[in-house]
Amino acid sequence: MPGLMQENLHDFHAFHERIIVNEPVAMSYPVTRMRRLRRTETLRRMVRETRLSRDDLILPLFVVEGRGIREPISSMPGVFRHSVDTLVSEAKRVRDAGVPGVILFGIPSEKDARGSGADAVDGIVQRAVEGIKSAEPDLCVMTDVCLCEYTDHGHCGIVEADDVRNDPSVERLAATALSHARAGADIVAPSDMMDGRVAAIRASLDQHGFDDVAILAYAAKFASAFYGPFREAAESTPQFGDRRSYQMDPPNRREALREMRLDLEEGADVLMVKPALSYLDVLADAKREFDVPLAAYHVSGEYAMIHAAAERGWIDGDRAMDEALISIKRAGADWILSYAAVEVASRLQS
Repeated sequence: MPGLMQENLHDFHAFHERIIVNEPVAMSYPVTRMRRLRRTETLRRMVRETRLSRDDLILPLFVVEGRGIREPISSMPGVFRHSVDTLVSEAKRVRDAGVPGVILFGIPSEKDARGSGADAVDGIVQRAVEGIKSAEPDLCVMTDVCLCEYTDHGHCGIVEADDVRNDPSVERLAATALSHARAGADIVAPSDMMDGRVAAIRASLDQHGFDDVAILAYAAKFASAFYGPFREAAESTPQFGDRRSYQMDPPNRREALREMRLDLEEGADVLMVKPALSYLDVLADAKREFDVPLAAYHVSGEYAMIHAAAERGWIDGDRAMDEALISIKRAGADWILSYAAVEVASRLQS
C-alpha cells in the first residue's frame, strides 16, 4: 500500500509539474467542467458578465394633435400614438417603471415642403416637452430632430428639384433643435444624416445660452429595411425615391466609424448606431474606438418581428426581447432605445 501511495503521489507531482508549472494553459475536460458554474440560477447570476439595467433604457414615444388620443399602431403591438395629455400620463408610467428617459417623435396635423411645424413655438413636440417636464421634471426628455415627420414629401431635409439639399436642411435642423431646447428638452437628437448638422446645432444652442443641452447624434444611421413600422407610426414614408443618398449604405463598416468620429469632433455628446441588431459589429467597433457614451436604437422592425413570431407561437416573446436587448448591451451600448423599454424594465424590476 505505501508503494502504491508513493506511486500515486509521484504521478500527481509529475502532473503538477507538466500542466501547472511547465504548461500554464487552460485545462480541458474532465479537469475543467464549464457546467459547474451553470448549475443553479444563483451561480449563473454570480458569474454573469453583462447586466441589463433599467437605467440603460429609453422609450420612444409618438405624439399627435388632439386630446384623449391613445391610438394603437397596427404594425407595432403595444405601441400607441398619444396626444399631449395622454402622453403625460404615459410619462408617469415610464417613470414608475424606472425607465429614466423618453425620446419624442412629433406628428403634426399639417405638413409642408419646409417642415414648418418642426420649429414652431407651439409645435406638437414643443408642447409635449413642456407637458412632460411640467409633470415629470426628473424624467430625461430627448427629442428627435428631423424634418421627415413634418414635410409633405417625407424626406429628412429641404428638397429642390427632387434632391435633398444638405446646407439648407442644416439650417432648418438647427432651428428645430433650438426650439426643442427652448421648450425644455434635456437632449436633442439629430437623426437626418445631413453633413455638418451637429456642428450647426451645437453652435446655435451655445449662442442662445443652451450650452448645457446635450446632443445625441444618430451618427451611424443606415438605410435599413427595418424602419417600415416606424414610418407607419410617424407618417413619414418618402413620397418619392428613398433615403439612400443621405443614410448610410449597410455594407459600410469603416465609413460608420468615420461618421461617428466627425460627429464627435463637431460636438456630439453621445453617439448612436441605428438599427441595433444588424449592426452589432459597428457598435462593438465604436466601443473600442470612442470613449463616450454609446446608444443603439432597437428599431421598429426589429421590435415588430419579435412580436409577430411570438403571436404565432414560434418563440417565447419575452425571452426573445430580453435576449435581443442584452445582445445590444453586450456589444457595447450604454443606452438602448427600444419600444419594449417599459415591459423589459418591469421584468427587471420584478
